[in-house]
Amino acid sequence: METGNKTEVMEFVLLGLSQTHEVQLFLFFLFLLFYVIVLPGNILIILTVRRDPQLDSPMYFFLAHLAFLDICYCSITPPKMLADFFSQRKTISSRSCIAQLFFLHFLGGAEIFLLIAMAFDRYVAICKPLHYATLMKKMVCWILVVAAWAGGFTHSLIQVAFVVHLPFCGPNELDNFFCDVTQVIKLACTNTYVLEFIIFVNSGLVILICFILLLLSYGVLVIRLKTGISKGKRKAVSTCITHIIIVFVMFGPAMYIYCRPFCSLPLDKVVAVFHTVVFPLMNPMIYTLRNREILGAMKQILDIIAWLCKD
Repeated sequence: METGNKTEVMEFVLLGLSQTHEVQLFLFFLFLLFYVIVLPGNILIILTVRRDPQLDSPMYFFLAHLAFLDICYCSITPPKMLADFFSQRKTISSRSCIAQLFFLHFLGGAEIFLLIAMAFDRYVAICKPLHYATLMKKMVCWILVVAAWAGGFTHSLIQVAFVVHLPFCGPNELDNFFCDVTQVIKLACTNTYVLEFIIFVNSGLVILICFILLLLSYGVLVIRLKTGISKGKRKAVSTCITHIIIVFVMFGPAMYIYCRPFCSLPLDKVVAVFHTVVFPLMNPMIYTLRNREILGAMKQILDIIAWLCKD
């Protein structure tokens, strides 16, 4: 579509991870294998938490929602990435690009707020143990989950509201395998300095503040728990350390992408792969591998499945 002497961009060209056919074929089977192994593991976590009465607690309730969020998050960009490995010309329509951008920030934002809810749950469990059952009722847990989704939706809506009205008149090449605001905004045919600052505040600054607050809260909890040597306290310390690992896994790539000027760097694609493909599916798995209760419950479900398949 032409506007005056300029042509409005109706689609974007994705340059992908590599232009070499052999490399693309290797990456396709590598990511496909990763999905075949890890994705069912996240589904199993959800089924285990829902099935086992012993896991009927806020901590596991939030873990199941974390696994569900990560499954949804990893269903946005990887399917098209895998399909594009076999495409000569990798394109995405402008509307699909905006939709991809919206859902990435919607689910990513919801996950950040869910991690804050999980930190609040651990604070109440450790610092207010006598009031834990009262403060963390089922209704309260649902309110925190809904608030996390609402927070992610609001954050994403702000991003898209600014980007959707930008004029794009060429070039239309994105040096990545998906659409994100940090790259799309650079293709706009207008000065985006103020907009970049607003998006940095909405994404980068929020991510950095949440990261610092989460680390401080878990650090305080670990120091407080270190004063005792009981079995229950050791278990609580292990849980907090697991949460800290997930915080680093989640926020590390996000801070690299959004807490700096919107310019291209050599590691951008590598970090993007870990941020959108690898780490999200690994988050619940990291938690599960350090938790004996849920591992035992998962083993029981796998034994039942194996017995049914055998019959």
